Amino acid sequence: MAVQFTSHEVKDYLKEKRKLKVFLADLFSAEGQGLKSLHFVFCSDAYLLEINKQFLQHDTYTDIVTFEMGEDPAVTEGEIYISVDRVLDNAEKFKTLVNQELHRVIFHGALHLCGFKDKSKKDAMLMRSKEDEYLKKYFVD
Repeated sequence: MAVQFTSHEVKDYLKEKRKLKVFLADLFSAEGQGLKSLHFVFCSDAYLLEINKQFLQHDTYTDIVTFEMGEDPAVTEGEIYISVDRVLDNAEKFKTLVNQELHRVIFHGALHLCGFKDKSKKDAMLMRSKEDEYLKKYFVD
């Protein structure tokens, strides 16, 4: 399958990986974006901070860093790094379930690779709306 999940020195919180792989392929299709390969790496704050510094020159903690690795903008070949530490903290901060927050971040990264942005207020609102849409679809099925 085009989607892979790896945990790097953190607990694996992800359940139903097969269902999620199929759902992510459907998300890309629904957004009109091809999908060749997508690798999620779940890691610690420290690990993601180093990636953030090395590749983006940002010296801040973050919950996610997304990389498009392919050359064809119509077909995704991506890597998404997710800090499990941030997901756990954000679930507590926003009073939501860890599983819900984890999937929100997963869908957030996928949506970035589909072309959605979140830097402006308008773009962030659209991104949040899309995250909510896919969360509802995923957890209803």
